[in-house]
Amino acid sequence: MPSIRSRLPHPKTDRPPSAGGAPAPATGRTYRRRQFLFRTGAAIALPLIVPPAVLGRAGGVAPSNRITFGGIGMGNRALFILPNFLAFPDVQFVAVSDAREDRRQVSRKAVDAHYHNQDCRVHSDFRELLAQKDIDAVLIATGNRWHATASMFAARAGKDIYCEKPISLTIREGRQLVELCRRYGTIYQAGTQRRSTESYQFAREMVRQGRIGKVHTVEMQVWTGGTVPHQKATPVPPGWDYDQWLGPVQWRPFVPGRVNGWTCFWDTGEGMHTDMGTHYTDQMQWVLGTDATGPVEFEALDLVWPNPKEWMSETALTGTFKCRYANGVSGILYQRKGFTDRYIRYLGDAGWVQVDDETDVVTAEPKSILQLKRAGGVSWADAGTHIRNFLEAIRSRRPTLCHPEVAHRAQTICEATTISARLDRKLKWDPVKEVFDCDEANRMLYREPRAPWRVM
Repeated sequence: MPSIRSRLPHPKTDRPPSAGGAPAPATGRTYRRRQFLFRTGAAIALPLIVPPAVLGRAGGVAPSNRITFGGIGMGNRALFILPNFLAFPDVQFVAVSDAREDRRQVSRKAVDAHYHNQDCRVHSDFRELLAQKDIDAVLIATGNRWHATASMFAARAGKDIYCEKPISLTIREGRQLVELCRRYGTIYQAGTQRRSTESYQFAREMVRQGRIGKVHTVEMQVWTGGTVPHQKATPVPPGWDYDQWLGPVQWRPFVPGRVNGWTCFWDTGEGMHTDMGTHYTDQMQWVLGTDATGPVEFEALDLVWPNPKEWMSETALTGTFKCRYANGVSGILYQRKGFTDRYIRYLGDAGWVQVDDETDVVTAEPKSILQLKRAGGVSWADAGTHIRNFLEAIRSRRPTLCHPEVAHRAQTICEATTISARLDRKLKWDPVKEVFDCDEANRMLYREPRAPWRVM
């Protein structure tokens, strides 16, 4: 049966080719179920009695109306978010891929246990998964080094994409992903799910309604960065395709600390404020109404780096990362304290409103603002609403809440302040041309991927 995407209206006339290289089915083409069965001859094989759930009755969803998924990168984050996907009856996971055998098998068993069968296919190379014509969309939950590259491969294969943050690890590859998704009409949702969370939506509404006056500063906080002690290279563990695990980054010997602590290195993670900070810069952009643009100045201050005599990790432990918009509004991202101390606060000339990320609690001044908030609401830890927005976008072919341009602009702030930190200088930025006022900084806009992982 054709994938659901081939049977939906599509805004583009230049549909991407299917994974096998053949032209994609004509857009908007639909079949009544009986017509399809007779045309394929499948009606002959039908049993006399068909369970109601198979036909989409009794609360079930007919197979022809399900969105089929494959998973790329099935580690801890994927297993955490997978139940949110499986909870929807119109989602059907059919395949998983990972460079590690243990993760392939754990995720396969999780999918099979949910469906009470043994149908989930397993791939060590995600390109084999993308070549499957019955897959409509993919969940990408790899390490950060893979997000942009895997997403571009998926878009080129004609798949819609839900990808965990951050969208990229360089500004230029983020822009490449935006352009590729536009070219192929890809529906893309970044996993910055706080846009779908009631507490963050409430804070946005209070700011947009002028409840705290004119905003002048946005404060954000992530936790202190990690450290990795010096270690020697070891043999690659059994069941690992280490070359596939590295993907587009420079080849290095297998060092357990570097692999397990990949967030702490420039080529694989770029540090805590780049990895986690995009959740809050995304909120700042959303609330300020700057999704299509961004700040014009970046600066990194008060940086504390790991001692190279003790640690092999490269990224800052603590620091203050600042940006300024053309209208004078400042964004300040602190990297400090502990994991449970995360927050975002909007400060205006008549008050402030804050969301505590760990507890989902909203505080404000004046306190009368809180009387407007409804009780309850789903926290950011439940990505179900965000996934539902993605599923509806797949069917309507309309942009998601966190489409590629939105996600790229938010991530650009994190990457630009990272470049400022590495160069130890303030940088001016043109958000239209996406270039700095510094040649050395512009050379850091892109890193050439290792062969064969260049997409554009």
